[in-house]
Amino acid sequence: MKIAIIDYNAGNVQSVLFALERIGISANLTSNTEEIKSANKVIFPGVGEAKNTMAYLRKTGLADTIRSLMQPTLGICLGMQLLCQHSEEGDTDCLNVIPLKVKKFIATTASQKIPHIGWNRFFFEPDANLFTKNTTGDYAYFVHSYYVETGKYTTATCDYILPFSAALQKDNFYATQFHPEKSGEIGELILKEFINL
Repeated sequence: MKIAIIDYNAGNVQSVLFALERIGISANLTSNTEEIKSANKVIFPGVGEAKNTMAYLRKTGLADTIRSLMQPTLGICLGMQLLCQHSEEGDTDCLNVIPLKVKKFIATTASQKIPHIGWNRFFFEPDANLFTKNTTGDYAYFVHSYYVETGKYTTATCDYILPFSAALQKDNFYATQFHPEKSGEIGELILKEFINL
């Protein structure tokens, strides 16, 4: 099986590669359109800022490549947010693969820290097909100042300041706001489920 990790000048890409290696999966880190399109599965990870990243994706043609993917594709953290319609971060139009909006956390008490960093519980929706009952209610690792609103394509939720989408799915596109590559055994299970789709 051929697994492509999209290399688009964003942070955290190597940690995804290493996480896959830990579960015995070899993957190709690439920005080549043909290699991405010919892969059996694609992972679109990232840590960074929405506006500059979208400008880079458009400039390199990767934006059109990602939108055109037909195989199972997993967005992680910034990758998830960029799959959405629009982000309040830099007032940025994103890839619009999943018609949901990305909003900025606004603290309502002094104890609510932004960014949301650390381990938090997520709960999957009954019809979610990337998550098993073994993972719901478990803890995953989050690092983000912006969140995806909940909606039709939400497959798991988390609550920090307010309920938000911890995971999404639309057609062949899957996404997690948390980092499965940093979420221990639960994260490994989710990566395995995605690879085995």
